[in-house]
Amino acid sequence: MAIDPVKLLERLIACPSVTPEEAGALDLLEAELKGLGFAVTRLRFEGDGSYPVDNLFATRGEGRRRLLFAGHTDVVPPGDAAHWTADPFQPRIADGRIYGRGAADMKSGIAAFVAACAAIPPEAGIIQLAITNDEEADAINGTEKLVRWMAENGHHFDFAIVGEPSSAETLGDSIKIGRRGSFSGSVTVTGTQGHVAYPHKANNPLPVLAAVATALSSEPLDGGSAHFPASNLELTSIDVGNPVSNVIPMSGVLRFNIRYNDLWTPGTLADWVRGRIAQVEANGTRVDFEIAGVPSRSFLSPLGADIETLSAVIAERNGKAPDYSTGGGTSDARFIAQYGPVVECGLVGPSMHKADEHIALSDLTGLAEIYEGFMRRFFAGNPA
Repeated sequence: MAIDPVKLLERLIACPSVTPEEAGALDLLEAELKGLGFAVTRLRFEGDGSYPVDNLFATRGEGRRRLLFAGHTDVVPPGDAAHWTADPFQPRIADGRIYGRGAADMKSGIAAFVAACAAIPPEAGIIQLAITNDEEADAINGTEKLVRWMAENGHHFDFAIVGEPSSAETLGDSIKIGRRGSFSGSVTVTGTQGHVAYPHKANNPLPVLAAVATALSSEPLDGGSAHFPASNLELTSIDVGNPVSNVIPMSGVLRFNIRYNDLWTPGTLADWVRGRIAQVEANGTRVDFEIAGVPSRSFLSPLGADIETLSAVIAERNGKAPDYSTGGGTSDARFIAQYGPVVECGLVGPSMHKADEHIALSDLTGLAEIYEGFMRRFFAGNPA
């Protein structure tokens, strides 16, 4: 049974699946996948301080090799509808493009992969899909728990593709073979509140806070690695909550984020931060450092035959092999990388999260062709 990726994407966009409400998107996929012979399991995870999330796992086929496709149906809120040309959840086709929230990020990747699966016979090999509705927000009860459940239930994979937008300027010009990690923290400096006219009766935390800011940001963490750019620390806030000019504040908080490469782990970064803070003279104040949230680990997939196969398929289509990128923020691929090799291969995404989000229809059908071509070679055991 053939599936038109454009028609499927239209139906997915029409589901207003703002995190964590799946709004019928997973129901739609379940029906489509069952029609293709997939066994579908719906999984609802909750707890750990976050909202409940519906997830979907599907598997079909037989053979030696196992391919996993992963993605998310949830989207960010559309914002003020007045900034959109039309209803963000009413798909609109114009001038060779399809518009709607989720068109680029990343219902298009799911539509392309499902369409590609329809062209692959079940006996070719084992295809698995891991679809969450919790990537754009907390990402606690989504892919991380879904792939853990897969491993616990014997659903292993040889290679995985995440359909996130990965192309830079044109379809297939770049695939992501890794991602930087994200580490956020705060430093609180506590002194003694007082009147600015009597500084000897107070202890101003601001000079120490400023010194901490300088210590953290004055030197680079590293010079980059083989596949990653240099790690960078950015100060994001310094706040004492003091609206007046005649009071020495009692305390102040500095917040920062580090996007880091494969030279670091959350543990070594925490040690580095503590070491930089220790160089600052506290001057009688108390200095406290806390890690904010759960750090996202960096990862780099091992380069091998399957990445070469994907690169070869893209090169034959485009006349040029894709660049291997590790740029951008974090994605759910970081959870999948703990269980096997994974790359991100998807569309061009400059309009994602914006009003009038859109993609080119030719890119959508082209991505489905890339996925299909890769699967045929992957299951045939022909690496390039």
